[in-house]
Amino acid sequence: MSELIHADESHRLSRSTGPSDPFGSPGGFGRQALDMRYMLAVARRNLLVIGIILAVALSLTVIATLLMTPQYTAGAKIQINDSTGRIMADEEGTQDESQGAGWDTDRFLKTQTEVIASRGLALRVAQRLNLAGNPAFFAAQQSPAPAPGTPLAQAQLDAAALLRGNLNVVLPRDSRIVTIEFSSTDPKLAAKIANAYVDEFIQSNLQRKFDSSSYARSFLGEQLQTAKQKVEESERALNTYARSAGLIIPRNTSGTGKDGSSSDSSGSVTTSSLLQLNSAANDATAKRIVAEGRWRAISSAPLLTSNEVLSNGTITTLLGQKAQIEASLKEEQSRHKDDYPAVLGKRSQLKSINDQIQATANNIKNSVRSDFEAATDAENRLLDQVRNLKNDTLAEQDRTVQYGLLSRDADTNRQVYEGLLERYKKLNAVAGVSLSNISVIDDAEAPGVPSSPKLFRNLLIGLLAGGAAAAMVVFLREQFNDSIRVPEDVENKLEMALLGVIPGARDDDPDAALADPKSAVTEAYNSLRGSLMYSTSEGLPKVIQVTSAQPAEGKTTTSLAIATGLARMGRTVLLIDADLRRPSVHRRVEIANDAGLSTLLTSHANLADIAVQTAQPNLSVLPSGPVPPSPTELLSSNRLEELLQEAARLFDTVIVDSPPVLGLADAPLMSALADGVIFVVEANRNRRGSLRGAIRRLRAMRPIILGAVLTKFEASKAGNQYYSDYYGYDYYQYGESSKKDAE
Repeated sequence: MSELIHADESHRLSRSTGPSDPFGSPGGFGRQALDMRYMLAVARRNLLVIGIILAVALSLTVIATLLMTPQYTAGAKIQINDSTGRIMADEEGTQDESQGAGWDTDRFLKTQTEVIASRGLALRVAQRLNLAGNPAFFAAQQSPAPAPGTPLAQAQLDAAALLRGNLNVVLPRDSRIVTIEFSSTDPKLAAKIANAYVDEFIQSNLQRKFDSSSYARSFLGEQLQTAKQKVEESERALNTYARSAGLIIPRNTSGTGKDGSSSDSSGSVTTSSLLQLNSAANDATAKRIVAEGRWRAISSAPLLTSNEVLSNGTITTLLGQKAQIEASLKEEQSRHKDDYPAVLGKRSQLKSINDQIQATANNIKNSVRSDFEAATDAENRLLDQVRNLKNDTLAEQDRTVQYGLLSRDADTNRQVYEGLLERYKKLNAVAGVSLSNISVIDDAEAPGVPSSPKLFRNLLIGLLAGGAAAAMVVFLREQFNDSIRVPEDVENKLEMALLGVIPGARDDDPDAALADPKSAVTEAYNSLRGSLMYSTSEGLPKVIQVTSAQPAEGKTTTSLAIATGLARMGRTVLLIDADLRRPSVHRRVEIANDAGLSTLLTSHANLADIAVQTAQPNLSVLPSGPVPPSPTELLSSNRLEELLQEAARLFDTVIVDSPPVLGLADAPLMSALADGVIFVVEANRNRRGSLRGAIRRLRAMRPIILGAVLTKFEASKAGNQYYSDYYGYDYYQYGESSKKDAE
């Protein structure tokens, strides 16, 4: 047998390893996450508890509903827009002021709802309605009024807390309509407070805009004073420098020149004088050139051939007179001689005219020369002055570099000051004239019916709460109860394979049930025997130990049934009664208990001499023998291992009926020597933790556990008809079919 034990050592280790808590989630036997059949079975088993909990929950709900004070809820609807109109348009003509970006509308609306539910707005409402000093308000909200002597600020905070606690702001999805609801035992007060919330929300919104504009005005005012001071300082510095440098430069107060450029030193007195003299010098040069041309024209040709002389009016008149005298002279000469007085007189006149013409021509020539000389003199004087002013201008330009820097700084400061001044005037003009982006859709009205309590809703809540409580109670009962009620519990709670399910015997007589080969008990043990034939890779183990957690769970009956069934198959079987404290096998097979296992453990007697052949062919029984004073010491000796090895050589199968595990060390000691252990569990037995401790002690020896056998199973008590149909064997019975079945 030792070879078989060593051969199955790896199988033993693999079957016995697992979590220390046998009732945790097993690696290979876990129940499905949602096993409806199991849940229904649990519900049916705890139907009374569930019914009581639900009845109590519904009763408490009805009582609480009847005791509740009716609450009335009044609601006012407002529309919150993204933009608001302005009474005065700005320079660009914009008349809408955006409150939030289009893609951020949801966040903007949620922010507004948070503002409505804020403590600050609640304080405004409390102050507007004087709720801090209104005992009726606190009575309507079912809250004690502030004690006499309470500071006003604290009373207002208490009133605001009540307002916030009974306020509900509803923002539907994809809508700008916000409903402000307030609940109170007084319907008129609820409507009044809801409308006050709307009014104060609109006022606070406008106040925030005005406050933000006031801050902007204050900020611009400070900047304006700073800019003005800078303008004064820069202008003063510019004038001081101009005085020290001796510069006289007219400046444009607008800061720009005629062409739109910044004013600089191009407008100084010296530069202006230079420009004027230079222009005058150019004009003098032009006049001198004209005068020189006239002089050269009149001096290079005979006087009477010059255009300057001929174009003179006096010369023209004299020439006309000369022509007349010459004509008269020729007429006189044609009639008189040269010494005729009239001829002489005409000649004298002609000579006088010629003298006048010559004198006049000379005067004209002298006048042209005088003009030429005067123009030349004027040109020379102006050119001298231009040269002098050029030197002065070049010297002045060196001094105007710093002046230009100071002038540009002064112009920049002035432009900044003028821009701020214009913005400040505009901000003052439009401050506080914005329209609100909030419009009232519906005012709150006093409700005619209470909003709470609602009996149907409360009953539904109570039913859900009772169901949750019942589910929790049932869950805790199932978790802390280690009773095995249904076959699935064997795998889920014990982490063991289910070898078979044995129904309860009729009239509580298992021997009679086993004697009847057609009984349900016999059929169940036959099925168990078939499972044992393939319980290991080598088939049926040689040495099989049968144990249980507590006494009277059916392990002796199971041991006897397995041994009898295997003997009927033609296998030689030895049934050992290893319960040295309360032996019972000898009574079941009706043999004497004078000698047995205790005899072999305390002597060197032979097994064949002590074992008793029963009436069942191939079945031998080794009774427990006399009860020893210390069974544990006998079972822990090496003699037990030698005895089991000898029995394995003499018989095909050895069945060991061991004592219960709980409170004793016998069963765990023998489990280490057996080739397989069958754990017998009584169905529906309340152990209160004993099964948990027994499994833990048994697995501490790392045995090869073949599986568990569920005994005394009553399908009708499992809470599910499925178990009755399948495990109760009601669907198929031996004997003749009834008339109804035949039909």
